[in-house]
Amino acid sequence: MKTDFYTEISANRWKTFFLLFLFSLVIIGLGAAFGQVLGKGMAITGMVIAFIISIIMITVSFYSGDKTVLSISRAKEVTKKDDPFLINTVEGLSIAAGIPMPKVYIIEETSINAFATGRDPEHASIAVTTGARKRLNRTELEGVLAHEMSHIKNFDIRYMMLVAVMVGVIVLFSDIMFRTFLWGGGNNDRKGGGGAVFIIIAIALAILAPIIAQLIRLAVSRKREYLADASGAQLTRYPPGLANALKKIRDDHDKVVDTANKATAHLYIENPLRNRRSFLNNMFSTHPDVNERIARLEAM
Repeated sequence: MKTDFYTEISANRWKTFFLLFLFSLVIIGLGAAFGQVLGKGMAITGMVIAFIISIIMITVSFYSGDKTVLSISRAKEVTKKDDPFLINTVEGLSIAAGIPMPKVYIIEETSINAFATGRDPEHASIAVTTGARKRLNRTELEGVLAHEMSHIKNFDIRYMMLVAVMVGVIVLFSDIMFRTFLWGGGNNDRKGGGGAVFIIIAIALAILAPIIAQLIRLAVSRKREYLADASGAQLTRYPPGLANALKKIRDDHDKVVDTANKATAHLYIENPLRNRRSFLNNMFSTHPDVNERIARLEAM
């Protein structure tokens, strides 16, 4: 069944909004539970504390997150003198997308991959591996770059950064709650059966919240990849370019980007740590199945 660019984009946007709504509920619930652990009537206080810590973490990540990612990835900035074709291709796509041209970086890595980072289109960067630059043909490379350009245009780079911060807040509060229980803290007024039930629920929430948050983060990341595929195909008006690039990435003998880690894996066009496949690995994968992505592109 044939689909069009706009259907793919609209469907994935709404699904992602729903996932972020679930994320917000987890954070609010965890903050309220933590407040109750601190003492009677402290639920609002817990939510306020969660909000303040979230703002601090988001602010720090907002202004320095992209530099950290590029440094970890050992990316080196490329100029037109270094690689005229690459720079001209990015420049042409940025004009077509109607956004400022991002900075371009290269990563010395034989594996085929790429990612975009930054806080907005005015402060964005695209990094490609040397494997992608050397082994993808013109339309394939353009498809990959258009995918990353779409992440920038759709504000995915900011979006995914905020989601990652939300996960950090949830994990932080869960750890604090769990340690509070271990050291015998909490509300001493909540004795008896009702208090015991509340404590059990709070402990369960402290343990399960990080797992739930991680699953939601990964689901959001997978949805954004589908959206960027559709938007990138819309940008080039040639879906086979990206589809063929994904086939090369899928069949690449070198599937691991050495400088990537679990914190940066969701940024790449395809999972840079995909050296093993299993049910659990697929569940916790930051990317949707590459064959499904190819099928969707070929159906456009």
